[in-house]
Amino acid sequence: MSDPILIERNGHRTWLKWHRGRRKASDPVFTGARILEAMRLGASIEVDLVVTADKGFAVLHNLTLERETTGHGAVAASSDAMLRTLQLRDNDGAPIADKVMLLDDLCALMAQGTVHPDALLQLDYKEDETVLDARALENFARATGPVARNMIVSSGSAAAIRMLTDAVPGMQIGFDPSDEHVFKAALADGTLQGFVDDAVAALPGSDMIYLAWQIVTLSADVGFDIVEAFHQQGKRVDAWTIQVANAETQATVARLLELKVDQITTDDPEGLVALMG
Repeated sequence: MSDPILIERNGHRTWLKWHRGRRKASDPVFTGARILEAMRLGASIEVDLVVTADKGFAVLHNLTLERETTGHGAVAASSDAMLRTLQLRDNDGAPIADKVMLLDDLCALMAQGTVHPDALLQLDYKEDETVLDARALENFARATGPVARNMIVSSGSAAAIRMLTDAVPGMQIGFDPSDEHVFKAALADGTLQGFVDDAVAALPGSDMIYLAWQIVTLSADVGFDIVEAFHQQGKRVDAWTIQVANAETQATVARLLELKVDQITTDDPEGLVALMG
């Protein structure tokens, strides 16, 4: 099998983003080895960021530690030093040898490894702008600055993204406008173009728009090509998240490919490539 990086259909390339650092569904999340593998191959890959007590950034999805690590309590109450002592858990909850990484640790690994020029690491910030103070922004800029050319930072908070990207000039900008209530209101009112316009206006400099895959398909159901609407405004579109590769998701992925999304977020890139032939 070729490396699960992209699928090409009718001359259009759709990249497969390794969600939470997974190449295949059985992988644990956020391990350095898989992240570096993806960067070496030129893949798109995503990790999540949560702010720590020291105003660093833990490479974790949840605001609490129990599910993903051997720790307990809130990430916001945990020091960087303590977080580095914790082990990650596998998909069954068992501890593994890999330790929790901070953003500094991940960026240091990238700086020491081989990074393909096409590789793109998405830093998905899981909180809002209220926890970003001068110290947090300084830590973010220090860690990411040397490797920022292979990074894109994203969030559902436009204010947070403006703060983070202002601290690191040249870093790519991602925005996720996938508010279910806002989208459903636009769907019901027939104002989907307004939904697109508002998303672009929220972060005019954004490079990638992240949409729940249902937004893409539901829009198409009513005759509105939301992918093309964003393309018309110079934005790429990521459809998230295809969690498993099976007969049910095969039809969804085929439709997303037909609609020419630029990227599909998946927990099983390897399985998806095999499924789609």
